[in-house]
Amino acid sequence: MPTASSAACTTNRLMIRNTSSRRHFIQATGMATSSILLPDPVKAALKGIKKPIKIGLIADLHQDIMHDGPKRLMTFLDAMKEEKPNALIQLGDFAYPSKKNEMVTKAFEKAHPKALHVLGNHEIDGGHSFDEVAKIWGMKGRYYTEHINGIDLVILDANEKPKNHKSGYPAHIGKKQLEWLAEKLKTLKGPILTISHQPLAGPGSIDNAKEIQDLLNTAADKVLLAVNGHTHIDHVSRAGKLSYLHVNSASYKWVGKSYRNKSYPDKIHSKFRWIEYTCPYSDSLFTTLTINPANGRIDIKGRKSKWVGKSPSQLGIPAKPDRTDGKEICPEIRSRKITS
Repeated sequence: MPTASSAACTTNRLMIRNTSSRRHFIQATGMATSSILLPDPVKAALKGIKKPIKIGLIADLHQDIMHDGPKRLMTFLDAMKEEKPNALIQLGDFAYPSKKNEMVTKAFEKAHPKALHVLGNHEIDGGHSFDEVAKIWGMKGRYYTEHINGIDLVILDANEKPKNHKSGYPAHIGKKQLEWLAEKLKTLKGPILTISHQPLAGPGSIDNAKEIQDLLNTAADKVLLAVNGHTHIDHVSRAGKLSYLHVNSASYKWVGKSYRNKSYPDKIHSKFRWIEYTCPYSDSLFTTLTINPANGRIDIKGRKSKWVGKSPSQLGIPAKPDRTDGKEICPEIRSRKITS
């Protein structure tokens, strides 16, 4: 993946509002919204909530790879003006915390009083530490809690290094954070949404995923759902009593050096060299998650795009059992119905 020096990227202006984005959002989401049905113990925890709670989610924008990152963000923010959520969350791998990217990060932060950041593994590619990124973005810490209209968000940092870490991006939650999480699961009234960049279950899950799953299952009467980005797939996993929602990237599926391809005109690829390592989505992907206490369910709103060029399978990338082109690998966030 790119470093700060190799992924140089000119930031497009956000001041020009994408006037067609609202109309396209309505067209792109013209599909039935299905539901995640919650287990009875969690439904009981919802009784103290008076009104539905809506959260806007966008994952893996990768501003420093895409030529149209600002436009993709603005499509999301324009749609959220219509949705009127109680909070916005970017699920990591958003934008290096550099001067040139302030236009992007500030636009997100100013879009809502509760615009929340999650640390992705690529946030440090610009040369900052995770602690520095958290400070620049005004986060409470690398991991923290946020109370939204009766819901407790537990936002984790899964970028910690295990003792035996050798190379590459770590995907781990260390002892200190585990103890903090255990304490929060005991003391928070709930209901709880667990949020992380890397998945805690399913494809690409963190090194000590089973340890986290076991801990979360001890609070299955409080935890509604775990949400993550990172994998650039549309997927839901089940581990024990809980569901784990993988929110697809706003921008692309990474395919790597062996499958480099050009999906845009040469003039774009000449300026944004890392795009050819991806299969981009034509339109920005994002979703809204609505918690409805009246009927005890969570609604995930679908949004569909298309491949700009070839799909991963058309490039000859072999399928994996849990990551198949056209199923988990797709330019889409599906509406969901998950029963307990």
